Amino acid sequence: MDLNFTPQELAFRAEIRAWVRANLPADLSHKVHHALRLSRDDMQRWARILGQKGWLCWGWPERFGGPGWNAVQKHLFEEECALAGAPRVVPFGPVMVGPVIIAFGSPEQHARFLPGIASGEVWWSQGYSEPGSGSDLASLKTRAERRGDKFIVNGQKTWTTLGQYGEWIFCLVRTSSEGKPQTGISFLLIDMKSPGISVKPIVLLDGEPEVNEVFFDNVEVPVENLVGEENKGWTYAKYLLANERTNIADVNRAKRELERLKRVAKAEGVWDDRRFRDQIALLEVDIVALEMLVLRVLSAEKSGKQSLDIAGLLKIRGSEIQQRYTELMMLAAGPFALPFVHEAMEAGWQGDQALGGLWPGGAAHCAPLAATYFNYRKTTIYGGSNEVQRNIVAQTVLGS
Repeated sequence: MDLNFTPQELAFRAEIRAWVRANLPADLSHKVHHALRLSRDDMQRWARILGQKGWLCWGWPERFGGPGWNAVQKHLFEEECALAGAPRVVPFGPVMVGPVIIAFGSPEQHARFLPGIASGEVWWSQGYSEPGSGSDLASLKTRAERRGDKFIVNGQKTWTTLGQYGEWIFCLVRTSSEGKPQTGISFLLIDMKSPGISVKPIVLLDGEPEVNEVFFDNVEVPVENLVGEENKGWTYAKYLLANERTNIADVNRAKRELERLKRVAKAEGVWDDRRFRDQIALLEVDIVALEMLVLRVLSAEKSGKQSLDIAGLLKIRGSEIQQRYTELMMLAAGPFALPFVHEAMEAGWQGDQALGGLWPGGAAHCAPLAATYFNYRKTTIYGGSNEVQRNIVAQTVLGS
């Protein structure tokens, strides 16, 4: 198995790198490299830039508005964007629902929904988890009752990431109670401007309303918004979740954040502490190991072999690595890693270097560290908790 990139692939990387450097706004790169707050406009701006180039949906075939790249090219694109400090593409449209519509949707759905996703104009949200249905997603209770040419949807979704910005939401809903729980689930596309939908933000420990509750009260959804067949939504959900768990591994962002960790450690005077530097080295070894695992998957796909069924393993290792680098950054800053005050950061003075960085929050690079640490406690839970993923890996990979 050859894990080295070919000359053609290295040339492709150089092309991507040059384009990203020329087109990524400097203010967005600065925010990403320093973990500063990204607004909706920030995220949407980069999405539209990619959409104009035809690269926002980098995993799609050409006939549906994507660049038609192979697995290695997609990986190189993701890596160059991450290392350059590009905002992470909000995955719900390009990475999640788009491929499901391509694989299982009708030609009419292709024409109606895919262009808005590919251009970055339409913001999608995900409606999977419910108050009593997270890792055990098959127990979901949001119901969709078919009445003529409409479904009437009632229920609640929760932990809907960035749902306050959503224009459309894709939902798993229960359309039948017969048989196994997985057999009575359908996949619906719902306009969030529909009467009966309300969104309630949930403010997290980091002070951001990143996740939301979404309520459905007799919401009418046209039957043509059903993806695929009724009661077959579990099949489509598994297809989507495989993409999500691979995306969660996010080894490219881990490589970028490793360099940020080293900068923080040097700035805070702990780089020369050998025990602390040992922890950074252990983290770096694990990131390299995760990258090798990703490259093995890419090599298998490129050679036409059966791809390794390790989406759950990638999710486990990737999410744990994300938690470790956020924890090490906070430990490096010590008491200066205080949760930042949003109003102060927006005004530009918390830890402002013009004031000598003497504000009790420490230097500017310390301000987001605790907030990021708190936020990343979620990574081992969403996309299927790591405890559940270990059971799946034991069955599908180890055969136990």
